[in-house]
Amino acid sequence: MLEPNIAGVASLIGDPARAHMLIALMGGKALTATELALEAGITPQTASSHLGKLVDSGLVMARKQGRHKYFQLQGAEVAELLEMMLNLSTQMAPLKITTGPGDPNLRRARVCYDHLAGEVGVALYDALVAGKYLVDNGSETLLTATGRTFFLSQGMPLDEFNGGRRPLCKSCLDWSERRNHLAGRIGQWILEDTLARRWASRDPVSRAILFSTGGFAKFAGKYGLAGCYAAFDFRGR
Repeated sequence: MLEPNIAGVASLIGDPARAHMLIALMGGKALTATELALEAGITPQTASSHLGKLVDSGLVMARKQGRHKYFQLQGAEVAELLEMMLNLSTQMAPLKITTGPGDPNLRRARVCYDHLAGEVGVALYDALVAGKYLVDNGSETLLTATGRTFFLSQGMPLDEFNGGRRPLCKSCLDWSERRNHLAGRIGQWILEDTLARRWASRDPVSRAILFSTGGFAKFAGKYGLAGCYAAFDFRGR
């Protein structure tokens, strides 16, 4: 009987260059080998070799479009594993270490594969629980009847989400905040809707999500974050 090859997966992620590339892919965008080589500080040829191993292992998938080949994480499960490893690595580090990224924009709001993370992501999760749209049962997050009515009224196609492998809502321990933010199909929809409404935009060079002042005011009003608005400084955006 074959046993899970934990050591094999760990060795693939554990290489510093591959780890940098995997973290870069946590933004959810498809990137080329050249772009990933820049992220890892290695040559494109070396990056192609590393990416071949990641694709063969099933951690990363390759997509060809025209003359270019793009790489993405295989799915949300891989992103969640990487986020957990980021949390674990900071817990095992010296006590004086600052958790999470040093960039204040990344700490404020960033993409965790396909959902919102950082200070704003955690505030969103807390607001949805306080509003009784979600129930936080520790390791399990549940959508309430009130939440279902609310999200349907906002145009979320909840009925289309039924039957998929991915849960509607799921808590994800935030790397920088060490508290839950919202993953799952609902978390994905909220981020996509926020970007579609142009309340925020993706930083083209990082995983940061950049809210405008007016955009955050609308986001906060919609999801009940008004009480924590003063905690976030969006002046000049």
